Amino acid sequence: MTKDPVPEGTGDGVRDREIALEQEHLDRVYLRLEEKIHEAEFLMHDAAKLGQVGTPGALAERDAQVFRAGVHLNRLHSEYEDFLFGRIDLLPGKDGKRGPDGAYTSVEPADDAVRPDSTADIGETLHIGRMGVLDEEYAPLVIDWRAPAAAPFYRSTPVAPGRVVRRRVIRSKGRRVLGVEDDLMRPELSVRLGGAPLPVIGDGALMAALGQARSHSMRDIVASIQAEQDLVIRAPAASVTYVEGGPGTGKTAVALHRAAYLLYQDRRRYAGGILIVSPTPLLVAYTEGVLPSLGEEGQVAIRAVGHLVDGAEATVYDDPAVARIKGSSRMVKVLRKAARGALERPGGRAAPPSSPSSRSSSSSLAPAGSGRPGQLAFDEEPPEPAAGVRTDLLRVVAFGRRLELEAGELDRIRQSVLGGTAPVNLLRPRARRLLLDALWAKSGAVNRHADPELAAELRSSFDEDVTAEDGFIDFLDAWWPELTPLGVLTAMADERRLGRWARRVLTPGEARALARSLRRLVGAGAGPAGGGPVASGTGPAGGTGEGRGPGEHRPSLSVHDVALLDELETLLGTPARPRKKREFDPLDQLTGLEELMPQRQETQRERAERLAAERTEYAHVIVDEAQDLTPMQWRMVGRRGRHATWTVVGDPAQSSWPEPAEAAEARDEALGTRPRRRFELTVNYRNPAEIAELAARVLALAMPGMESPSAVRSTGVVPRFTAVRDAGRDKGRDAGPDTGLGRTVRAEAERLLARVDGTVGVVVAMDRRAEAARWLDGLGDRVVALGSLEAKGLEYDATVVVSPAEIAGGTAVGLRVLYVALTRATRELTVVSDRRDAPDGDGVPELLRG
Repeated sequence: MTKDPVPEGTGDGVRDREIALEQEHLDRVYLRLEEKIHEAEFLMHDAAKLGQVGTPGALAERDAQVFRAGVHLNRLHSEYEDFLFGRIDLLPGKDGKRGPDGAYTSVEPADDAVRPDSTADIGETLHIGRMGVLDEEYAPLVIDWRAPAAAPFYRSTPVAPGRVVRRRVIRSKGRRVLGVEDDLMRPELSVRLGGAPLPVIGDGALMAALGQARSHSMRDIVASIQAEQDLVIRAPAASVTYVEGGPGTGKTAVALHRAAYLLYQDRRRYAGGILIVSPTPLLVAYTEGVLPSLGEEGQVAIRAVGHLVDGAEATVYDDPAVARIKGSSRMVKVLRKAARGALERPGGRAAPPSSPSSRSSSSSLAPAGSGRPGQLAFDEEPPEPAAGVRTDLLRVVAFGRRLELEAGELDRIRQSVLGGTAPVNLLRPRARRLLLDALWAKSGAVNRHADPELAAELRSSFDEDVTAEDGFIDFLDAWWPELTPLGVLTAMADERRLGRWARRVLTPGEARALARSLRRLVGAGAGPAGGGPVASGTGPAGGTGEGRGPGEHRPSLSVHDVALLDELETLLGTPARPRKKREFDPLDQLTGLEELMPQRQETQRERAERLAAERTEYAHVIVDEAQDLTPMQWRMVGRRGRHATWTVVGDPAQSSWPEPAEAAEARDEALGTRPRRRFELTVNYRNPAEIAELAARVLALAMPGMESPSAVRSTGVVPRFTAVRDAGRDKGRDAGPDTGLGRTVRAEAERLLARVDGTVGVVVAMDRRAEAARWLDGLGDRVVALGSLEAKGLEYDATVVVSPAEIAGGTAVGLRVLYVALTRATRELTVVSDRRDAPDGDGVPELLRG
């Protein structure tokens, strides 16, 4: 065997021959796939005949078989750019045992696999792909990348090669092989395959993959997973797998591949679904194509942390000081008081009903009739009480007498009901019962009958008469309305009410800042007047304002507001809704055939899809960029994984939350007593060494003593610095593209677009996003402007970081955010400074000078 790889420029004949060999194998694989497609189509046709049997059992079997065949057929029809992407050539193993995929199970080579003269023969060749394929005799044509037999493709190294001699990455598009790149694991051996020396092509698969241009969608790394990443992906899931790693170590990709691997390993166990929590919608959009490319979709939900409550959508960012208040675990106490205090009706009279237009634009969380907890709906509300109903006086007529409960008595009843910890909305039946008890005591009929049966009958008659009165119904709706989380959060926009609820929990200044932030929920700047109604009068959301047209106002929620809504949903509870029964039809008892039923029953597949859509708890939860979760967000995520196993992926050096100890306490509460298994990713595959070295200077300021991951490559292209002397804030906040800063950033973006084939990201301080978008207008879709907090997890061929001092903001948290911004580029980085950066003569800002 030739011990050195065939040189790139001199081995075209060998390279072409190797590509032709892989093409021949790929052709055989696709021929077999076509046969499998025909088999699946036959199964679906055969299953459809079961419906003619006419028994419910046959129908259920038909539904299940058609569903399984349909899923299989869908996978077979999916053609990816690199369906077949890898190959390993192995020495003979210690034993001849084969696994279920047809490959030999031995990990170590046989004792006589290597001869004394350092020669050997290949004993087995395995091709690795996105899905396992067997030939007609059940020999492996392709091994699924998640199968145990594929593990050596990822874990073998020259230090610990096992049986692997050569690892090959195959690049293909559709059904055509484009190229091959080899890694030699045993360079000291002379190895033959089929009697001929084993050729080695190219400069290494990993470096080839790292050099590819980026797009606005993440590619899977299934062809280039490295050993330390593979250990995480294949780690057992019986507890909590905690993964730490710096920028560029592949944390997000590892999390996505782990989801696909867990489903492959134990699909029955994870039929309850896998939830992947991402920090931003941008990262969700960037990663959502990875799992389908790995052959998994449907069982995995990728959700931004601001979209975990169905129907809620975080669209704004809070000021850092307000975010710190909303994210703190102190908010639990404030929300508990607000959930109960929101029942109070200052003034003793419910507000008049709002106009139809304002009612149609109100919003609520889990309103009456929604039937689903945690769903934010904007077009459905419970009935409103009659106009002018007093809530400080209850007056009814029973047994020919007028009975009254005054404000003091009503307050005592309310406090008695609220004395426990049960959700407020679930206490309404108890409140109704205590009101009736108090009225019964005033009726004078308590001792009218000594006979218990007659007394019980009289009391039952009394309750029926009172509860049938419109006055009692209207009073109960106004006095104890069904509260909504959004309604309570809106009520907190009133500084006086919030001041009472937050007393001794938040400082007066914090309470005022929180109330001001929440005023955007009720429109243009004003909360509910005078601490007005929460769930009636202006609709269940409260305070949306009168005269506003349908769809004109949807509450502007921040990512921190969504966590507060989820907490309130737990504190308030959603009353059970009676299911509407289907009318009896005699045909139901005849054959069970769906075709004969007046109302078709859902199939197993439809039921599975419905349950997946309604899912609020999962079998496994993967938290990406976990270091950014606030204590309140950890509580929200924890509710979705109370019985789950977990994978938690993060990096303390990239945290944008200022209280890590408080977040760690909330995280540990969410994860419970499950044992922890820890991994660390130490290699930076994204940034060239030149960029990584610059970012390390910021890391040293943000977290002294923290080591950054080691970069695996160098490009020789150092970061570029340029300074703008006339870009100060004194020229106006909304600097247009004609200002010095705007012109410079646009020019640098144009320069980078000409130098790279992929994407260019322009990272600015959060409040400059709209401004930066105008600077770049007309440059095309390869360039994008984004805020510093939005850059988390993303990568671009080149980046422009604008005003490091503005991004850092003079805080440790800001320095960590700047560290993130500087580590997004795979090839080139430009830093643009203005006067606040105090650049030197070379344009290097003060923060980045060594």
